Amino acid sequence: MALIMVEEAGCIWCARWDEEIAPIYPKTPEGQAAPLRRMDIKDTAPKGISFANKLHFTPTFVLLLDGREVGRIEGYPGEDFFWGLLSKMMERAQAQELSG
Repeated sequence: MALIMVEEAGCIWCARWDEEIAPIYPKTPEGQAAPLRRMDIKDTAPKGISFANKLHFTPTFVLLLDGREVGRIEGYPGEDFFWGLLSKMMERAQAQELSG
């Protein structure tokens, strides 16, 4: 699994995520299971990555399993909501991985 943060210069919600979450993310179980990758919203998807839908908002957090999107969070809902939404996405992805 991997988590892609789609961002752009001047995005205040991206900056807020960077202040509140970025320093601790790699140290968390979520960060260990789904390392963070960043990409600019204007860039094309990196080779081997498939998004389910077009990217419209920053930040958008896209959870990938084997290079394909299995969930996304559009926008930054604040620290408490972010962790809850991410955990639910990861649980669904792990269940999907186990089933097949």
